[in-house]
Amino acid sequence: MNNNSLNWTFDTVADTYEKLRPGYVDELYQTIFDYAPINNTSRVVEIGIGGGQATLPFLETGCNLIAVDYGKNFCELCREKFKGYPNFSAVSGKFEDVELNGEYDLIYSASAFHWIPEEIGYKKVFDMLKNGGVFARFANHPYRDKDKPTLSEEMDRIYAEYYYKYHNKKQEPLVEYSETQAWNRALIAEKYGFTDTQYKLFYRTRTFSAKEYIMLLGTYSDHIVIEEKIRNEFFSKIEDAINRHGGEITIYDTIDLQLARKV
Repeated sequence: MNNNSLNWTFDTVADTYEKLRPGYVDELYQTIFDYAPINNTSRVVEIGIGGGQATLPFLETGCNLIAVDYGKNFCELCREKFKGYPNFSAVSGKFEDVELNGEYDLIYSASAFHWIPEEIGYKKVFDMLKNGGVFARFANHPYRDKDKPTLSEEMDRIYAEYYYKYHNKKQEPLVEYSETQAWNRALIAEKYGFTDTQYKLFYRTRTFSAKEYIMLLGTYSDHIVIEEKIRNEFFSKIEDAINRHGGEITIYDTIDLQLARKV
C-alpha cells in the first residue's frame, strides 16, 4: 500500500483531526520569519492545510495566503475557521494538479509534503517561487511515552497483533526522529535547484487520557483504513493498556523544520 493511496483518509475525520492534531511551537514560526520576512504585500501558499494547525501565524502577518488541500471537508472547515481573514482562500485539489498563477514569496507545508512525489513536489514549488522566495517544510514526529517502558512494551505487542498483521508489515523498533534525518531531508531541496538550505529541531511533550489518545489514533491514515471490527478491538486494547498504566500517555514530539531558498 503506497502513501498516495491513503491521503484521502484524513478528510473523513476532518473535525476530529482539527481538534486533536497538534499545532507547532512559536519558535518554529519565528525561525521561518527570520529567514523569510513576510508582510501584507507577500504572497504565500500553504500545501496541505488540514485543520489549519499551522495557518494562523502566517495569516497574522497580513500576507495573502492561498491554501491547497486534497480534502474538500478540510477546505470548508478552514474557510469557516479563518473567515475573519479576507487575505485567506482555500483551493480543493491535489497540489500537483492545482494551477496557481503568479510568483510567490513563501511556500510552506506542515506534515503534508511527504504525500507528494518528491520530483513533482519540489520542482513545482521551485517553479512557483519568485527569485529569493523560500520553501519551508516542517513536520511533527511523535515518540511514545519514555517514562512507561512496560506500557510501551504492551503496546508493541498489541500493534503486532492488530496493526502489523493487518498491514502485513514487519514490525520495526520505534526510534526517535534524529538530526541526521532532518539534515538529509533538508538536502533534498538542493537536488532541485534550491540553495541556503537549513534545518532546525524543536521539542515538546503532549499528555493524553486513554480515550483522547484513541481519538488521536483515529486520525492516522494507516489506522483509519484498518477494517472497522479489527480497528475497534485494536483501539480497545490500547485504551485498556493505558488505563492500567495510570490512565495517561505522554507523547514526546520532535518537530523538524527545513528551509531553502530559490536564487
